[in-house]
Amino acid sequence: MIFQNRKAAGEMLAKHLTGYTGRADVVVLAIPRGGVPVGAEVARALGVPLDIFIVRKLGVPGQEELAFGAIASGGMRVLNDDVVRMAGITSDEIERVTEREKKELERRERVYRGERPALEIKGKTVLLVDDGIATGSSMRAGIAALRQHAPARIVLATPVAPASTCRRLRNDVEGIVCVHLPEMFHAIGQFYADFLPTLDEEVCALLEESRPAAARAAGR
Repeated sequence: MIFQNRKAAGEMLAKHLTGYTGRADVVVLAIPRGGVPVGAEVARALGVPLDIFIVRKLGVPGQEELAFGAIASGGMRVLNDDVVRMAGITSDEIERVTEREKKELERRERVYRGERPALEIKGKTVLLVDDGIATGSSMRAGIAALRQHAPARIVLATPVAPASTCRRLRNDVEGIVCVHLPEMFHAIGQFYADFLPTLDEEVCALLEESRPAAARAAGR
């Protein structure tokens, strides 16, 4: 299965989430940047609010694509001890990478959210959306951080993820909705015809469009 682009993937994902349509206890939290075009389509189709939840991968020095952990909004950090040992990463390196990614996380919070407060998620069902999941290490940090805000349920929703990753994440959330579960998986981009990077400007525009008209008029 190949998705035309993130918007089309979001439209398809929304069709698997119709049970959440119009519910006052449901919010969509999209992971920037690529998850926001997907999450925006889901939120629009279901008629529920959209917000962002930022997760940053902690990459092994010199092999940045290999994650040894992740950080997320709210200050949560999750480390993969096996990768840390295997790669011989020192405590100083862990802190150095964490500090760098923390600065980027904070920058994105400022750029995307501005002065607007985060949506209230306590006691609600959160649909946590990304454009795809590879190993799930970054997502684990996001899930752990979300738990600090006491949602009633977390449902992981994504267009594509390896079946093995979904099995590993099954016990971390109350539900997983995935359109395509390939056994052979190399990278998220292989399942998109258009996988160009999502720009900060696009994220901001989608978040602005999703705000209720009254809030936009009041400048909130």
